[in-house]
Amino acid sequence: MKKFRLWAILALVVALIAVGGYAYWNHELRWRPKTITKHQAEIAKILETAGWVSPGKTGPKLYMVSFRTCPDCIRFKAEEFPLLHAANVDTRVIEIARRDLNGVPKSTPAERATVAELWLNRSWPLMEQWEDVPAEAWTAPGIAPADGDMARTAVVEAGRKLVDDLQPLLKANGINFAYPTLIWWTKDGKMRGCACERRETYRYVREELGVKAQP
Repeated sequence: MKKFRLWAILALVVALIAVGGYAYWNHELRWRPKTITKHQAEIAKILETAGWVSPGKTGPKLYMVSFRTCPDCIRFKAEEFPLLHAANVDTRVIEIARRDLNGVPKSTPAERATVAELWLNRSWPLMEQWEDVPAEAWTAPGIAPADGDMARTAVVEAGRKLVDDLQPLLKANGINFAYPTLIWWTKDGKMRGCACERRETYRYVREELGVKAQP
């Protein structure tokens, strides 16, 4: 009987530790960004030479890979950009026009035209103008089409290649690419990143970029 009680107590302790460990992982560890230790120079070059647009802040750089109708990207921009900009973080947005998938279009002609224009001319006001209009209503007014223009089509393809190139490099660092994928540097020089699809990740990004906690 005593042995049974001992084993029962031991089993209970193990179960409590397991539950506690899972809870800590589920509420804390799983949402933390990863430190990028492999392929740093290659990743940095891909980001820096991309057609990103930014508000021109002079503080820490935050690269964000996005596409226009990505719900998680839209939410991050709406909720976090005002806080990041107030802290002088330079949000460098890399917009992508995704490839068709199994014959199903994943971008529109207006989207491809706008992505090409953003990459070529780096206009933050254009990106804001684009986002102020419902995606289905956007006609890319005054913007040259990408379709049928070899140079602009090549720019759109460069964005797609950026995603292709980043995926294995980030995976080697434990990051599974998704939209939005965020990459930044901490004050002590560490390259950090996450596929920040969930709100649970936001506070870590803010903290590491020096954004003060909100009251």
